[in-house]
Amino acid sequence: MEKPDQKGQVSSFQALMVSTASRVGTGNIVGVSTAIVLGGPGAAFWMWVLAIVGSATAFIESTLAQIYKRRDKETGGCYGGPAYYIESALKNKTLASLFVVFLILTYGLGFNLLCSYNLQSTFSIYSFYNPKTTPMIIGAIIAIAVFISIVGGGKRMIRVTEVIVPFMGVAYIIVSLIVVIMNIGMFPEVIKLIFTDAFSGRSFAGGLAGSCLIYGIKRGLYSNEAGVGSAPNAAASAEVSHPVKQGLVQVLSVYIDTIVICSATAFMILVSGIPMKEELAGAPMVQESLRSVFGSFGPLFITIAMIMFAFTTLIGNLYYCETGLSYLNGNKKPGKTFMIGFYVVAAIIVFVGATMEMDAAWASADITMGLMALINIPCCVIMGGVAIKAAKDYEKQRKAGQEPVFHSKVVGLDSKDLDYWE
Repeated sequence: MEKPDQKGQVSSFQALMVSTASRVGTGNIVGVSTAIVLGGPGAAFWMWVLAIVGSATAFIESTLAQIYKRRDKETGGCYGGPAYYIESALKNKTLASLFVVFLILTYGLGFNLLCSYNLQSTFSIYSFYNPKTTPMIIGAIIAIAVFISIVGGGKRMIRVTEVIVPFMGVAYIIVSLIVVIMNIGMFPEVIKLIFTDAFSGRSFAGGLAGSCLIYGIKRGLYSNEAGVGSAPNAAASAEVSHPVKQGLVQVLSVYIDTIVICSATAFMILVSGIPMKEELAGAPMVQESLRSVFGSFGPLFITIAMIMFAFTTLIGNLYYCETGLSYLNGNKKPGKTFMIGFYVVAAIIVFVGATMEMDAAWASADITMGLMALINIPCCVIMGGVAIKAAKDYEKQRKAGQEPVFHSKVVGLDSKDLDYWE
């Protein structure tokens, strides 16, 4: 991975960590569990398929974000994303603005409603949990913590969680592996079960909407976000000599999320032998799987991990919204009064999310995320030829033993139409 030439610039690795951090979180725990419990073990297979197909989409959208990125004249850094390549390549400011509106709805509403619900659901296995009052109490605590942090009073809290979360991610993979190793005799049977269930008639018997295929695709998409149009915003900030370098890095991010971490959750649940009950769908199923090996420490570990993952996800989602609001305001951050009002609304949404039913929380995320993909994926198809030309140029230079360097004319673009590249 390439290092930037100047201090303060974003490296390819840092951009990978930002995009991976946005992908890795509650979806890897709750999304996978929900898909397997409600859709069947075969949902894991369709998540893998989505990762392979989605990695191609991630490559194209991140490469395009790099090609059409812009230079911040004040900081010297770079920024970009779907809104910018839609505006620059398709000359359609209206469509770009509509995408940003959907992005704000997705991250400020859909994802934050679901994230808040997922967090409070981890407490449902404890004896003190009251289905009427506990969600409201937890929702209020989360909402206040998020509001204080995003306004600026909790910056230290944010820094602490940003340091802890990567370690929690590694620890999660380790404990998942321990559960699998402790039940290694079940592993061959689990692999067989995943593949047979993925193609069994039973998987489709309840209608396509309730099949393991649809659950695998929906929850896999929520987890890795490939094609949705979020990761390109991070990819555009990296300083690289060729856009394809960052496109390939984002492919790696999708594989880390789905092939590694989502698979760890799936295997852990299936080898544990815990009966699949609808009331356990989500975090409780993962907690019970860990309890089978680690006792009471297992559920507690997941609760702590979910608190860390959810908190940083909620904050990160609102920063995406800030970026979107700045775009709609002519690349200038809206006034302080407006932003305070926005943060108040965001905190209320977080509170409401904790008190929602599971189906409503997932539906809100599915709908808003789908709106983003509805614009981004067709645009990637239309502009995909540019990314493919860039990939061929990158491969040609590598085969010639050269360090790939990008020039706009190679992909048929005039440097006058680009803000960053010559």
